[in-house]
Amino acid sequence: MIGIAAELAGMHPQTLRVYERRGLITPSRTEGNTRVYSDADVALLRRIQELSDQGLNLAGIERVLELEQRVARAEQRARAAEAALDEHRIEVRERLREQRRETCTEIVVITQTGTDLVPRYRPVIRGKRGR
Repeated sequence: MIGIAAELAGMHPQTLRVYERRGLITPSRTEGNTRVYSDADVALLRRIQELSDQGLNLAGIERVLELEQRVARAEQRARAAEAALDEHRIEVRERLREQRRETCTEIVVITQTGTDLVPRYRPVIRGKRGR
């Protein structure tokens, strides 16, 4: 309810109505059209009050809240990109390990045999790591 939310946020209920008209907060409504504020709404109201106490007007508060939302979205995208990059790194490392395993099992060394006019090459197959 608006009275409880106003009390929790430390402001007058009329102030909450002003913030709603300005679009700073959008409480949900019951079937009887009564405003209902969530914990997140109250936290937002406290943030608005904090910014107001620091001397910002409503336009400044709107801008700060918008920028905070943009930063939060950018951080979320950065975390997602970082997670995808970590997955890709793991995948690449595993493919590299697999490639190394495959390449190290059969090393083919070609040696020249005899002193023929046309050189003949004979492959010498060794096990892992030149053994």
